[in-house]
Amino acid sequence: MFKKIIPLVLRIGISIILLFFLFKFQHVDTQEVLKSIKNADKGLLVLALVIYFSAYILCLFRWDMLLKGAKIHLSLKRVTISFSGGVFFNALLPSTIGGDLVRSIDLSTYTKRPKEVVATVLLDRLSGYVGLVIVALLSLLFGWKLIHHKSVLLAIAIITGILIAALLVLFNSFVYSKINQILQSPRAGRIREAIKNLHQEMHIFRHHKKIIVNNLILSVLIQVIAPLTFYITALSLGIKINIIYFFIYLPIIGAITLLPISIGGVGLRENITKIFFVQAGVVDNAAVAMAILNTFFIFVYASLGGLIYVLTIHHRRIQYYKPQRVQPNS
Repeated sequence: MFKKIIPLVLRIGISIILLFFLFKFQHVDTQEVLKSIKNADKGLLVLALVIYFSAYILCLFRWDMLLKGAKIHLSLKRVTISFSGGVFFNALLPSTIGGDLVRSIDLSTYTKRPKEVVATVLLDRLSGYVGLVIVALLSLLFGWKLIHHKSVLLAIAIITGILIAALLVLFNSFVYSKINQILQSPRAGRIREAIKNLHQEMHIFRHHKKIIVNNLILSVLIQVIAPLTFYITALSLGIKINIIYFFIYLPIIGAITLLPISIGGVGLRENITKIFFVQAGVVDNAAVAMAILNTFFIFVYASLGGLIYVLTIHHRRIQYYKPQRVQPNS
């Protein structure tokens, strides 16, 4: 039990250290940040909050689509409950990994089909990452003249390279077999098993091209929402810069905050947002205020997800899963 708590404590400590470093050594005035937030246009903030919520709705339907493709037919209510738990634990545990683990365990226990459930969660995460890279590359195509720092190009190259590597491992038989040989160590057992299960499930989804296409469309829409939300938040703070900056920077920020080194990306998000948006001419305090408001949005919906998850504990315990019979090709 103690060993499980240590990583959590370490990541909380990292978030605190990152925030301390930001406000103590990066010329960020705490009072000015708070003043900017206090004077923000409340109407635009509400609009940003509402638009941000639509991303969660689309994510829910995206996962539900994958579950049905894997022949796991559940009510939208049951999927929403599990998804809400994931949203809640995303904010409490390291990055999005904690939330993915929670919803995987929740539905695996309920359906008794852990391999299929875990595969849909990993596919859901992968499709989201594909959407992120697509938005980043298209935005760079339209706004490359605005980028004057090689760090931005390097960051996009790295996240694109990671995606290409992941797709090769999952879809290319030769690369997959080589990775399998490398992961023969007993310590790599879980990773090897996860890759194997996901690789097997991919073959199932090859017969559901419509699901894959619709999934990717949803993923691109979801990745468009984050920059749009940030842009409206910036307008509420009086920040007026070209919207293309948000579509270039936000995928990079989103990819970096996926790293499981802090709690819910706190501290990491604020530092990275400042680094990139200062390049676009945004003052330090305003950039940090923008990031803090975004973090606030995340915790608002995490709290809502936690409320749904906690209030349905009794309901989940007395429920049991009845696989639905479906007609072939349905």
